Amino acid sequence: MELRNTKYEARSAFRSVDWVLVMLYATLMVCGAVSIYAASYDYDHASMFSLSEFSGRQFLWIGISLVVGFCILIIDRRFFEAYAYPIYGVAVFLMVLTIFVATDIKGSRSWIVLGPISFQSAEFGKFATALALAKLFNGYNFILNRSYKNYLKAIAIIVVPIILIFLQKETGSAIVYTSLVFVLYREGMSGFVLFAGLCAVAFFVIVVKYSEMMLMDIPLGEFITFVLILVILLCMVAFYSKSIKIARNMLIGFTGCGLIAYGLTFLGVNINGLVFFFTLIGGAVIYLIAAMFIEKMKKVIPLVLFVLASMGFIFTVDYAFNNALEPYQQMRIKVSLGLEEDLRGAGYNVNQSKIAIGSGGVTGKGFLNGTQTKLKYVPEQHTDFIFCTIGEEEGFIGTTTVLVLYLALILRIIHIAERQRRAFGRVYAYCVASYLIFHLGINIGMVVGLSPVIGIPLPLFSYGGSALLAFSTQLFILLKIDSARREFGN
Repeated sequence: MELRNTKYEARSAFRSVDWVLVMLYATLMVCGAVSIYAASYDYDHASMFSLSEFSGRQFLWIGISLVVGFCILIIDRRFFEAYAYPIYGVAVFLMVLTIFVATDIKGSRSWIVLGPISFQSAEFGKFATALALAKLFNGYNFILNRSYKNYLKAIAIIVVPIILIFLQKETGSAIVYTSLVFVLYREGMSGFVLFAGLCAVAFFVIVVKYSEMMLMDIPLGEFITFVLILVILLCMVAFYSKSIKIARNMLIGFTGCGLIAYGLTFLGVNINGLVFFFTLIGGAVIYLIAAMFIEKMKKVIPLVLFVLASMGFIFTVDYAFNNALEPYQQMRIKVSLGLEEDLRGAGYNVNQSKIAIGSGGVTGKGFLNGTQTKLKYVPEQHTDFIFCTIGEEEGFIGTTTVLVLYLALILRIIHIAERQRRAFGRVYAYCVASYLIFHLGINIGMVVGLSPVIGIPLPLFSYGGSALLAFSTQLFILLKIDSARREFGN
């Protein structure tokens, strides 16, 4: 009877599998392997499927990934939910173990080497973290906004891998886990938190980019950020707290203080910008707190916390940039922000990548005809910078086609997420979509010079068995969960 049930489970899974997602997944993998062959081709006429070529080894990993995917589809549908926490525990243990046993590769201790095979525990920690988060949200009567303890549980599941991966000195992989904040947003977290995160990124960029010039005895970056805080505060008071009167009074006060300060400066009086903005923002905070009691404004506390947190964040940027980041990471950020050229150092990869993409034009130079690629001007062109090979050989049409395929894959995953009948499947699907969106956005940003080079591969495209197998595992677990959605009936 048990064998019969197992066979029925397998047949049911294959009948219910989302074949649209499977086809998109397979198309991207095959296109990726072909692009890897083009990126590593050196006129030796070796077969694309030869194991001496990167493409051949990638096809081997594609086969392994499909076998693993088949095994996942025949596993009992209850397995991943029942053992979500133990799987997460094993992943955390591997991450801890990696810190102590991994070999040092370019300053990172993130790869565990077992003979001819090496893998990153951080990659496999992604689906484990997604399963644990899905299990938490699927708990009886669990609602994220019900208590702060629910927030702490969800954040803890996400933060633990981030800390461990940072200890491995693998910044790029650690940052990927922060994309799970979008899952929390989907499950009820206030958009105010996402907005605060966006502001933090903007403040960091501004403070770092304009740190050399001075205005009112403070760096121009800090001056601009203080002004932005005041503008954001006014907008939030007007639209978030819906108090036009208080926003108008604050605007009059800010404008008046600014004109007075300008007049005094014009007369030769030296005004310290730090003291000026502290006085201005401090006065605004006191006014808002008073309005909370007098005008019965209920939404003042988030505004006050945002302002205080922003002020504190500004003064940690300089320390974090100069002390928490490694010198090569600082240089990559400076190159991305246009503060340094370094065309022979940190900026070399990006500069050559942009040349390759630009030389492709609309239709590209043709398959295996890319000069930047063939002459090996772009380092890591078969891994993190695989997208520039597509741009050079297939041009704008080729890169657009690839991006459309990724868009279709992401939209299909979101569609699958929204048709789930239980929180477990929905949350897990959104975790997979978040990982994919973050990888795609950062990798393309790296290649075209819009974001720092932090070693994030292009999913299903870049060479690497560890990343390919990890992404495949994520997708096939999603397919298995989705195939059983009707059987749960709730």
